[in-house]
Amino acid sequence: MALTASGTTARQEQGGASAPDARRRPKRTVRPASRRPLGAARLLGPVVVLVVWQVASSTGLLDPRQLAAPSTALRTGAQMFADGELVGHLLASARRAGTALACGVLLGTVLALLSGLSRAGEAAVDGLVQIKRAIPTLALIPLAILWLGIGETMKITLITLSVLVPVYINTHAALRGIDYRYVELAFTVHLSRWQVIRRVALPGALPGFFTGLRLAVTMSWTALVVLEQINATEGIGYVMTKARDYGQTDIIVVGLVIYATMGLLSDGLVRLAERRALSWRTSLGA
Repeated sequence: MALTASGTTARQEQGGASAPDARRRPKRTVRPASRRPLGAARLLGPVVVLVVWQVASSTGLLDPRQLAAPSTALRTGAQMFADGELVGHLLASARRAGTALACGVLLGTVLALLSGLSRAGEAAVDGLVQIKRAIPTLALIPLAILWLGIGETMKITLITLSVLVPVYINTHAALRGIDYRYVELAFTVHLSRWQVIRRVALPGALPGFFTGLRLAVTMSWTALVVLEQINATEGIGYVMTKARDYGQTDIIVVGLVIYATMGLLSDGLVRLAERRALSWRTSLGA
């Protein structure tokens, strides 16, 4: 007993504090990041790139025949908008992207619900979506042209097929990730199957759905860049194709900036809708 007591006393002297003192020490906690949205601060990276790009062009490091300076592209774009040349093409591109996005999001959500809420639905749907996920959209263009022609139907169909994949994948994963204890609790309080879907499954799938929607919005504009260069008579991609033939890099840059701007605005709208729809959620990035 004496050895034990002396050993304990020695350990307390070496450690500096007794067990009760250690228990009274405040626990270290991790402070979550600020929940305020970044807003305009998200543009810091693009602004830095533009500044470096302009400096490289002004100092002669970039040949204007290979890539026009941002200031040159800005003057060209302003002149094209003032002449009304770009407005019609921009509306045509927005119409294609919006139509295909709506169709793809609706189709991807329905397929995700069928697959995520039913084993029979998963067996029938999941394999097909995974096959489409593995096949690039560009690889489908030859068959789509043979089946659907080279008009608007082909373009909207291919963009729809590209858009539905991220919506399906993320919504399906969110549905499958719902804790089954919530489902058991819902049946314990005698909720019907439809009430379980409406009160448990759909709210639980919303975070995954919005993640897929953000990817889908970007993908709709990405696919549009390629498809508008195939036998198109209007659209930003058509303008860029003509500019490429004449070596007008400033107009090409204008088209790229328009695509990027539309993508950022679309993503910002989805983020806003996500914050409002998921205001009940408490998380590190909420």
